[in-house]
Amino acid sequence: MTDHIFAHEHPESDRARGGGFTLWFTGLSGSGKSTIAHLVGPALDERGQLVEYLDGDTVRTHLSKGLGFSKEDRDTNIERIGWVASRLTRHGAAVICAAISPYEETRRRAREAVEPFGAFVEVYVKASVDECARRDVNGLYAKAFAGELKGFTGVDDPYEAPASPEIVVDTEAETPEESARIVVEKLEELALVGAPVGP
Repeated sequence: MTDHIFAHEHPESDRARGGGFTLWFTGLSGSGKSTIAHLVGPALDERGQLVEYLDGDTVRTHLSKGLGFSKEDRDTNIERIGWVASRLTRHGAAVICAAISPYEETRRRAREAVEPFGAFVEVYVKASVDECARRDVNGLYAKAFAGELKGFTGVDDPYEAPASPEIVVDTEAETPEESARIVVEKLEELALVGAPVGP
């Protein structure tokens, strides 16, 4: 008998049955991606979703250990996250990715990897460089502004904001809880999640 985990030859029908999807948070360092992602996750869990997190920093520690911050290495890191997200989406998970992912083309490739198996929902976590620098407890922005840290996204390396994301949250105008609620409500509107599962 074929193992059901691998019996996914009709991904479109899986999507119609309310299968997995990927929620992709992109934004500058310090914009609030991970904070919001970890508020959204429990809300999805309450709605009966199997939730998996792919956080950019955690992935670099494990899956992408040894990669630097050149454009090529950044692209490789995001492509790896996209590939893993596609596998998890295929198997029905609600995959929450939080990574700066600064380049539009690389995010597009991540979308193309996921969409044969489920929806790809891009969330632009919007915040200005100045605000992100103000929040930065590690002083990385200050080092980048001073020229001590090269290739820092938003300072001397570009961040290409999404042209048409499914969701935009503005963390200078919203609390993390408000932003998370916007995300969950959009997922409900897209019929990707239902109401919380009661006791």
